[in-house]
Amino acid sequence: MIKGFICKVAPSTNERMTSGADVNHSTKTNSTPLRAACFDGRLDIVKYLTCHKADIHLANKYNNTCLMIAAYKGHVDVVSFLLRNGANPNERALCGATALHFSAECGYLEVVKELLSYNAIFYANDTGMTPIKSAAERTQQKVVAYLVERPEISKEEQVEALELLGASLANDKENYNISKAYKYLHQAMALRFSDPDRPIMKPAVPPIPAYENWVETQTLPELEAIAGNTNSLHMEALVIRERILGVHNHELPHPIIYRGAVFADNARFDRCLELWLHALKLRQKNHIPVVKDLLRFAQVFSQMLHVGVQVTYVQVIEVLAAAIIELERNKEKLAKPGPKDEPETVMVICCFMYKILDEIESNLTTTLYILTILTKLMKKCNEEEKFNVRRMVFALNQLQLTLRNGQTLLHLACNAETPVDDFHTNDICKFPCAETTRLLIRCGANVNAMDNERNTPLHVIVNYHKAISDFLTLHSIITDLTENGAHTDIVNNKGETPLESSTTGSVAEIILKTQIKISLKCMAANAVKVNNIPYRGLVPSGLDEFIELHGKGIERWETYKAELNTL
Repeated sequence: MIKGFICKVAPSTNERMTSGADVNHSTKTNSTPLRAACFDGRLDIVKYLTCHKADIHLANKYNNTCLMIAAYKGHVDVVSFLLRNGANPNERALCGATALHFSAECGYLEVVKELLSYNAIFYANDTGMTPIKSAAERTQQKVVAYLVERPEISKEEQVEALELLGASLANDKENYNISKAYKYLHQAMALRFSDPDRPIMKPAVPPIPAYENWVETQTLPELEAIAGNTNSLHMEALVIRERILGVHNHELPHPIIYRGAVFADNARFDRCLELWLHALKLRQKNHIPVVKDLLRFAQVFSQMLHVGVQVTYVQVIEVLAAAIIELERNKEKLAKPGPKDEPETVMVICCFMYKILDEIESNLTTTLYILTILTKLMKKCNEEEKFNVRRMVFALNQLQLTLRNGQTLLHLACNAETPVDDFHTNDICKFPCAETTRLLIRCGANVNAMDNERNTPLHVIVNYHKAISDFLTLHSIITDLTENGAHTDIVNNKGETPLESSTTGSVAEIILKTQIKISLKCMAANAVKVNNIPYRGLVPSGLDEFIELHGKGIERWETYKAELNTL
């Protein structure tokens, strides 16, 4: 019994507990049964487990305690029980956060009060966020209102919390309220000058182009002058958030993206792109994955082109550069066995690799959209800009990243089944795309790359189902592939050359047959494969892959040549 509580629970549970079960047994992440009960707010089970010597101080691999998870979920009765029984309110997780952080940012005022009654301290976590700043950033008005009156909070902290609360309300997707935002900004400004002899002046901050080079208001009259101008208040708020949170805070980009989306909805694409590019740079600076961000750009670029709004070369190039950086980071992660902070179990490694492969597939597909959009602009580019594009696409090809099925960007550009996002993107990006294919080829894409089924881009394009209605695309891609070294004699896993695998009938056959060029090198490789002549280790290493590509008898080519004479 603990502090007057009589241990009583269902007989079946009691039987299991008295049969030798380890009450503190932990999972691979060091989570215990008690932690699970705290998460769900099951005070009855928490009391019962504690009665049977469950350790309330055990933390998981992130040093996240039972008290922290109960505070995060807002279970005030569980929090009270743990505190009464010796839980440390000032234990810190690996990120530096305490139970007070978790309850404050989630808006659980009663939990906050309970923790403070047990002398919880206002620590700053590893990103400099105190509990009151966390509450303000998450627009938890009741918690902020309570905490600003606490004696532990200095006047400077009060000002900062009120400013951050107002700034967050001005650009929060879920809790947007411009009138309340202004109220808190006004309250903070008034507090800055509440002592005329010792005013708290704002620090000087260089203007940021994405925020229209907005300079924060410095006095109450200046703030009152923009009270009726919502755009000015939005920019004021974004500047305040960046000043208080700092560029390394992971929460900083969210309202920037939201404000950009509002501009896009009102056809202010110029402002949208400025804000989104700023958010993109912030995220990449902090190594936050930008999968959704990149797709968002492809969508808005496509929308702009579709409605006739100018898309600039510089804007698209910035996004392409970001996409290449992201794919380079994806490739680096592939070389790692798993996250550094987790044990290298098979499950952990598999989950980690699955996540990275998902990111690669999404980023490759979105990058293909960006390239396709870029081809629409290149006719108006000067030679220096065109060279820069080719240089970047060459770097992209050098990464040699593929989808899980082995398809390269060139495969995707030739493939009618390449998925296209249906939110505006499909208005501009349609595959196969001759211009994108040509750009990739001219910038070093391997025209003989094979997917997991040994299909080359040539195998893919000859199966284009619109061979007649879109003859020019079919002809252009086949010609570009073959004139740049695509082998017409490569066989896939079914033993079929591109010509044999074609489902488009005579159209693709006629185009392909006119492009067939058999070299002595191909004939020799064919002979080696057909006659099972040993070659590994006997020929220069560079020829191994070339010989592997071939596998059809010379008689096949004699048949092709005879057919050509009848065309």
